[in-house]
Amino acid sequence: MDQAQIEVRVLGSLSQISAAEWDSCACPEVTDGGRPLDPFTTHRFLLALEHSGSVGRGTGWQPQYLTAYLDGMLIAAAPMYAKSHSQGEYIFDHNWAHAYEGAGGRYYPKLQIAVPFTPATGRRFLVRPGYEAMGMSAMVQGAVQLAADNQVSSVHATFCTEAEALAGEQMGLMLRQSQQFHWLNDEYQDFDGFLAALSSRKRKNIRKERAQAIDFGGEIRTLTGDDLRPEHWDAFWQFYQDTGSRKWGVPYLTRQFFDIAHETMADDMALVLAERDGYPIAGALNFIGRETLFGRYWGCTEHHACLHFELCYYRAIDFAIAEGLARVEAGAQGEHKLARGYLPTRTHSLHWVNEPGFADAIKKYLDAEAHAVGEEIEILTDYGPFRKSNPEEQQ
Repeated sequence: MDQAQIEVRVLGSLSQISAAEWDSCACPEVTDGGRPLDPFTTHRFLLALEHSGSVGRGTGWQPQYLTAYLDGMLIAAAPMYAKSHSQGEYIFDHNWAHAYEGAGGRYYPKLQIAVPFTPATGRRFLVRPGYEAMGMSAMVQGAVQLAADNQVSSVHATFCTEAEALAGEQMGLMLRQSQQFHWLNDEYQDFDGFLAALSSRKRKNIRKERAQAIDFGGEIRTLTGDDLRPEHWDAFWQFYQDTGSRKWGVPYLTRQFFDIAHETMADDMALVLAERDGYPIAGALNFIGRETLFGRYWGCTEHHACLHFELCYYRAIDFAIAEGLARVEAGAQGEHKLARGYLPTRTHSLHWVNEPGFADAIKKYLDAEAHAVGEEIEILTDYGPFRKSNPEEQQ
C-alpha cells in the first residue's frame, strides 16, 4: 500500500477519539473477552490521567496523541506528550538536557512517547493487527516530522518492547538499554513451589521475612473488582502522598485519579492492604495485565519489619501464581528485589535527537551504557537467589 495514503493526526485529548477506536490498536487482543496485555495504554487509563488533571495544563505532560489513518481507518496510535521537564519518566536524560542547554541549545520542550509515571514495558507504537510495519513507520515518521517542524530538540519512546526497539533502530532511532527486576513464573503451583527453586539460605530468609511481616498485629487482604471501596482509596491516598513527597517532592497522580480509576478500572487493579483493627496502615497497588502483574505504588502510615517486602513482592508473587500470570514487574530500580526472587531484566527505549553532533555524542554514550548494563545483568543474575548446580552453593 502507498505510504502517501496514510494521514497522521495529533490529538490534544483522548476525548477526541472513542474508546473502541483507540483500543482497536491499543489492545486488539481483548476481542476474545480477556484482559489487555497492557492496561496502561488503554483508553480508560490514559483518559483517567487526563480527566484527573494528572497530565495536562501545569503538569509538564501536555497530551499530543499521535494517530495514523488509512482510508479513514485508524491503523496506529501512540501516547505522546510534549514535555517541559524530565520528571516521571524513569529513563533519565537530565544529563543530556544539561549538556544540550550548556552548548546553547533548548532541550525542552521534547516529545515523549510513554505512559506517564509508569516504568512498565509495553507497546508504545499501538498498531492495528495486519498493519505492523506500516503503522510503526507512520508513528516514527510522524513524531520525528512533528519535532523537526516545530524545532523540538528530541523524541523519546520509553519502556517499549524489544521488538519495537529493534524495529525502531532499523528506522534510524537510537536504542537505549536499561534494567529492572522482574519475577518470572516457572509454572509454580504455589509459593512453596517457588521457594523450592531457591537456595537454602535465601529460602530460609524469605520465610523469616514473611513471618516477621505478618506479625504486625493485623491482617493482609488483596482486593480487586467489586471488593474495592471508595474508602480504600481514601486510605491509599495517604500512603501514596507519603511516598510521593519523599521520592518525587510532589505526588504525580491527583486524588481524583483514584476515584476515576475506581469507576473505570476496578477489575484492572489489585490493592494489597495491611489492616489492624479494621483500619489500613499500609498498602501496595498493582495493575493486572493479561500476562503480567505490574507493581506500581506503595505507602504506609506505620513502619513494621518486612511489611514492605510482603505487600509489594511476596503478595504479588502469590497473586501471579494464583492467577496464572507469567511475570511480576515490580517497578523501577531496587537491587534489594534480587534476593526476593526478582531477576535483572533488560528494558528498552528509543531516541531521536534533532542536532546531529549531539546525536553522535549520545550514540557513543548509549553504546558504552549498553555494554555496562549487559555486564551488570550478568553479574547480578549470577548472584541471584536460585539454586546452582554445585551443591555447595545451595547452602
